[in-house]
Amino acid sequence: MVVIRMRRAGSKNRPFFRIVVTESAAAREGRFIEIIGHYNPRTKPETLTLDRERLAHWVSKGAQPSDTLRTLIARAPVAADAAAPAAQ
Repeated sequence: MVVIRMRRAGSKNRPFFRIVVTESAAAREGRFIEIIGHYNPRTKPETLTLDRERLAHWVSKGAQPSDTLRTLIARAPVAADAAAPAAQ
């Protein structure tokens, strides 16, 4: 099963998370399919950058977001998300 969850990065006592699409059996720091955003809980206010197009794509393919990620997405304003690159 494909899941969307957070992958921890950053040094000791300075957490930083990448939001990744991965297989549910993969380790937290293991292989992943795609990075679709990142989350930094240490900034004031905390920062969530997410590619909503890719999130919608993976959810339409059957990927399940984790409980924590579902909560972050629900409370994050849309304006804080990464904008899709403009066609030139």
